[in-house]
Amino acid sequence: MKNQRRIFWFVAALLVLSALVVACQPQVQTETVVVTKVVTEEKEVEVPVEVTRIVTEVQTETVEVVQEEAPLGSEERPIKVLFVPSVETDVIISGGEVLAQALEDATGLKFEVSVPTSYAATIEEMCASPEDTIGFIPAQGYVLANRRCGVTVGAAAVRFGLSWYAAQFVVRTDSGIETLEDLNGKTWGIPDFGSTSGYLYPLAMMTEMGIEPGEIIETGGHGNAMLAVYNGDVDFATAFFSPPLLPDRRWVYGVDDPEIWRQAGESPVRTEEGRTYVAGGPDAGGYRILDARATVIDTAPDIFDVTKIIALTDQIPNDTVSFGPQFPLGLADQIVDALVAFTASDACAESICSDDFYNWTGLEPVSDSFYDPVREAMDTLGITEEDIFGEG
Repeated sequence: MKNQRRIFWFVAALLVLSALVVACQPQVQTETVVVTKVVTEEKEVEVPVEVTRIVTEVQTETVEVVQEEAPLGSEERPIKVLFVPSVETDVIISGGEVLAQALEDATGLKFEVSVPTSYAATIEEMCASPEDTIGFIPAQGYVLANRRCGVTVGAAAVRFGLSWYAAQFVVRTDSGIETLEDLNGKTWGIPDFGSTSGYLYPLAMMTEMGIEPGEIIETGGHGNAMLAVYNGDVDFATAFFSPPLLPDRRWVYGVDDPEIWRQAGESPVRTEEGRTYVAGGPDAGGYRILDARATVIDTAPDIFDVTKIIALTDQIPNDTVSFGPQFPLGLADQIVDALVAFTASDACAESICSDDFYNWTGLEPVSDSFYDPVREAMDTLGITEEDIFGEG
């Protein structure tokens, strides 16, 4: 009984203690609040993406296409006919076209005429196009071209039965210059440094005599050199000399005066046919003049009165018809034969046989050794390719 009371009071005490603990707890009031957040900015987020590269191997095959070259002498590949600018370019072009047409009629091939800017440029063109070029080039030009790339000679010009010509020293008649010795220190007009008669042979002659000219002026052609001395731009000039035609015989080198025609006492005149006659010409007992001054008598009708020849050089082998080093030999022979026939035709008077052009009257076969005197003159003076082409 006593134990039951103890249990009762113990339980009662626990209940009172629990009530006191609850009563002492702080009273918490719970309130629900709704908060709204406004987002006003965007934020980029990089998301890694895996990229798979697919490589496709492409195999290529190179196919070589060989295009056949047009035949030489066709419309697509005409034979190139080159002239040095020794006389007026317009004269060369018009006369060259006459020659080209005659060659076309004779061979059935096509030809294209051009005049490079200088003697050196003509040689360069022949060396650059070795298979399809023909060059009407003087002796020194041929020797240079032969040394440079193997250009070959086909034939040499003939002028009224002669295979040679010379160079003339020309001064004004009022200059007071009478001999070559008077040329020391004087201004010299030349056609071109590549010219045989305009530069090489006169230089060789003066060098041998110990004559040293002054300034050298390149005029761009034989006629221009003659006009330079006529106009007083230079003290003397050099150019080609072909002997005059006489009424009863052939002019003799080293014996006859270069201006033998002056004994007629008349000034030279230009005929309607383009010839330069004195006293009516050879058929009338007079003379026909063929030197470089005749090419500019239309420009300067009194050039023979204003100027005179004081000396000639040694004889020079005539100009050439030459071929590129790889030009077909059989075709070259065919063209030379056609040119020989052309120089015997009336049409040639409008081309290379004209007084304004080259005064050619024919062609004759020659070998390379025909031009050895020119080589010797160049070697004596020490003239090299570099002197002409400006190399090195």
